[in-house]
Amino acid sequence: MPNRLSSSLAACVWIPLFPLRCEEARHEGLAAFPTALLAPDTTRKLWQISSLARHAGVKPGMTVSQAIGLCPALRLLEPDPVHYDEQFAALLAALGAVSPVVEAGELGLAYVGTDGLEGIFGGITEIIDAIRLRIAGCGLRNGNAGVKSAIDNPQSAIRLGWGVGKFTAWVAASRAKPSEAVVVAAGAERTFLASQPIAVLPLDPHTHRRLRQLGIRTLGALAALPEAAITAQFGDAGKRLWQLAAGRVTEPVAGRVAPEPIVAALTFFTPVGERELLAHSLDQLIARALKHPRRIGWRVHAVRLRADLESGGMAEDDSRSAACCAPTNRSWLINVLLKDPTADAARIAAPLKARLEQSPPTGGVERLVLEFTAFAPGTTELQLFARDAQAAARAGQQRALRHAAREVRMRIKRANLFHVIEVQPWSRLPERRYALIDYEP
Repeated sequence: MPNRLSSSLAACVWIPLFPLRCEEARHEGLAAFPTALLAPDTTRKLWQISSLARHAGVKPGMTVSQAIGLCPALRLLEPDPVHYDEQFAALLAALGAVSPVVEAGELGLAYVGTDGLEGIFGGITEIIDAIRLRIAGCGLRNGNAGVKSAIDNPQSAIRLGWGVGKFTAWVAASRAKPSEAVVVAAGAERTFLASQPIAVLPLDPHTHRRLRQLGIRTLGALAALPEAAITAQFGDAGKRLWQLAAGRVTEPVAGRVAPEPIVAALTFFTPVGERELLAHSLDQLIARALKHPRRIGWRVHAVRLRADLESGGMAEDDSRSAACCAPTNRSWLINVLLKDPTADAARIAAPLKARLEQSPPTGGVERLVLEFTAFAPGTTELQLFARDAQAAARAGQQRALRHAAREVRMRIKRANLFHVIEVQPWSRLPERRYALIDYEP
């Protein structure tokens, strides 16, 4: 695996409600209406809502019928997590053009290491301007004002913060107004943090409630208490919270060069909703991905499973159908970080199947894609096996097949290479018995 790069100076890029911003970017004029995004795991509740919907009394977690009762003009959108993931990857790639040290947080949150960039761009202001310039083409639009003249500014939803360490940069970004940046000069961290509310800390609801019951509402009030007392009350987690509030911890930005993922895909003749068939297809995709030459000698550490869902509205709630926008792409996505990296198919499949049972796709699956996105070195035996002559021969064959496939795509202007595999041999319907799997040498 590539070595980590780090930077003590950090710029935080934060786009609140990132999935909703992605939808507003690809639906012209949507920001002028009250809008809500449905939850990825259930289509009966709301996930993210616009400011116009919030002003009408709509809140995240509400059921669809409750929300429409409060705001009949509410525009509802079905989630497309694959699209959001792709947009976030594009944002990270844009930030990577500014600095080689980029660390991803949750969707819409990223940190950029700025150590040494002064010699390239100049001062802090010039570095922030360079970050703005790189992400200006990401296509995100403002969803706050609901005014048509403000929609065309793609940077108006972005908050920027700069400081020493990720936490200071994050707090600065959370205090910034849209399209503005808050800079915390080196050495001024404690003064800046003292006046900030405790909500900026990574708190669980129980700890947040206990702190407020104790009358602690700012980071300065928390830092004024003895560290030993906070540790006695909240344990090691409390000690860390106190150190963050007091500015005693400076977490550097940790970047990593992402390896090229190993991808295996399967296209169904007709949309599939049976979990047994999806689980069986998952086993086949894992087996295929494990045989990839680039995987030999490495164990799998992170896995992504995504699906393109059947388009069209769902008839769970007639009142919702009238409020929905035009049909959009629908998708389903889960990411799994394996606690123990492995090359065993069953151990890779187990957490994916568990997530498939807990949060299944909300529609028929037209295409299922498995990706190995991170790897860990294998045992000495695996590493030696990866360098043997047989592996080298397979790699040469793979290069030849890849070249031939590229020639075919260039001639016919599209990818028309597939494997035909048996996925449901007991079915009497041929379209259920077989499936097409992309041929990707």
